[in-house]
Amino acid sequence: MADSAPAIWFPAVRTCTGTDVFTERLVAGLRARGLRAEITWLPLRAEYAPWTVRVPKAPEWATVCHINTWLHPRFIPRQLPVVATLHHSIHDPALKPYKGWLRAAYHRWWIAPIERRVLRRADRVVAVSRFVAEMARQTLCDVPMEVIYNGIDTEVFRPGNRVRQPGEPFRLLYVGSWMARKGVDLLAPIMRGLGSEFELQYTGGPAAEKDKLTMPPNMHDVGRLTGPQVVAAMQGADAFLFPSRSEGLPLVAIEAMACGLSVIAMQGTSVEEVVAHGRTGLLCKREEVLAFAEAARAMATDRQLHLACGAAAREMAAAHFRESKMGDAYAQTYHDLLEGKA
Repeated sequence: MADSAPAIWFPAVRTCTGTDVFTERLVAGLRARGLRAEITWLPLRAEYAPWTVRVPKAPEWATVCHINTWLHPRFIPRQLPVVATLHHSIHDPALKPYKGWLRAAYHRWWIAPIERRVLRRADRVVAVSRFVAEMARQTLCDVPMEVIYNGIDTEVFRPGNRVRQPGEPFRLLYVGSWMARKGVDLLAPIMRGLGSEFELQYTGGPAAEKDKLTMPPNMHDVGRLTGPQVVAAMQGADAFLFPSRSEGLPLVAIEAMACGLSVIAMQGTSVEEVVAHGRTGLLCKREEVLAFAEAARAMATDRQLHLACGAAAREMAAAHFRESKMGDAYAQTYHDLLEGKA
């Protein structure tokens, strides 16, 4: 076994979220390393009604099964060693006021028990940040975990050629889902306080329609963006505004950093593992609109701070959050698992 290359099977629920992107990128990276890796996609109902979905048979060629911790144990093969990746921090008590009773109940009474079973069943558990690992220990169960940061393509996400013209508003960008957990309710108060010398482009789309009546005129909805459009928007911005209240790992902020943007974000989540305050961006106290506005003004008025943070952000993203680094770490985890290393 020690001399054979790992062959990894990914049974995964198609959710059309970032976890799908993670799985696809990891599989592509493993294949580029000469490892066999394949995904078996399960329909979305496998998450909330797993008994309605046929259990796929593990391929005979597979030597490792890699899953998301939300995957119901029904779909985990008994005969293969299992690597489970923990992507989120949804059980963070600080999120409770922003969930709604139905979502909170779903997470507490359905997802959390599934995750506890998966975490105890897995031979290796990987968390995407130290914050995620610690939150799991506090709210799920305490099992050994290693941290492997998710990676991005730093050749695709790279600085553009934007030069802010005299008299042009300082352009902030928000990319993400339109939900309270992401802090989108703070965007309008922040922009109202900043005034006409600033503008915000945000990915709202239909979900943001109900909030537009209270938005100031310096906020502009760019809708849902494709991958290339996200890159273009980041390359055309001056800074990234990200008031998210909880993140497993803020991949979109890392993408912005790779594009040379300083990040203005909220303290108290995994963002602190990505954004170095005063060096790659500015971290603001939780829920303090004034602090976000002051941080944006500092970036707009202190040219040296703005340029230095943007350059350092790109350097940090390229050094610590490359897809290739993530792929190497997972490949080593599979090798160690098959060789029986602790």
